[in-house]
Amino acid sequence: MKQYTYYILLFILISVFSCKNREVNYITYYNRVNEIDSIYRMANKPEKAIKRFKNLFHKYTPKNQELTEEYKTYIKLADQYHKNFGGKKSLYKLITLIAPYGNEYKKLYPLLKKYGIDSLEADQKITDWKKNLNKTLIDSFSIAMIRDQEGRPENRALVTKNIEKNINLFFWTFEHYGFPDGQKIGRLGNNDIFIAMPTLLSHMIASKKYPEFRKKLFEYVKTGHCSPQEYALMSDTYDYYRNTAVRYSLRNNNQDSVRINHNRKSIGLPSIQHSSKIRKDKIKKK
Repeated sequence: MKQYTYYILLFILISVFSCKNREVNYITYYNRVNEIDSIYRMANKPEKAIKRFKNLFHKYTPKNQELTEEYKTYIKLADQYHKNFGGKKSLYKLITLIAPYGNEYKKLYPLLKKYGIDSLEADQKITDWKKNLNKTLIDSFSIAMIRDQEGRPENRALVTKNIEKNINLFFWTFEHYGFPDGQKIGRLGNNDIFIAMPTLLSHMIASKKYPEFRKKLFEYVKTGHCSPQEYALMSDTYDYYRNTAVRYSLRNNNQDSVRINHNRKSIGLPSIQHSSKIRKDKIKKK
């Protein structure tokens, strides 16, 4: 009987370990976020949304995308409706997710204080987070950002040369570190240079290596390191300059919404209408 129990426990441990270490597709995660966001934003069922968010974050390591801010939304809703969201542990995680956006985390001070985290402790969490950023990549992409602007728009030869240098940097980074997202390099480089990743990515469309680059970037959308918004902006820029129908329509909505929304869902973006609602809600809050 003891041996039978041992094998059952061993099987459970192996199953749990396998589940936690399997590759997950974050496009599925993003689409689930969009569904849950619409439950409280469109259907006005916040308590149902809280429960769905909680289940989702048990299955996936949470992101906090710039548009939906799903983890922040979950915690604030849970606090508002007196639901357990994990207390300090979850708030510490939220601080690090917001950390790339400069002082944005300071807006959380009242909520943090409510759960026993004072401003000094929050500031220290940000300091510790900065210490763990990849200095090599910060140096490299600070240079890449300066190089990206050199010669624009007149000196096309220099611009073309620098685009190839930057795309080679991306491929080297992919090989050694993965995608250089905000959790690896933040947003401010050396000497407070703003590392505008969407701009860098969009300029890669002029490289002869762009088809290979786009394919690789899509893999990072699936692993959750490159956001759907960054990928879509790059793709739409490519379509715009080739004078073809844009796929995701992040800059304008004057095209077939059925086709656009289908394409959006394929990479985890909310529909045109849903995106518009999120932005309007943010403007109201401001």
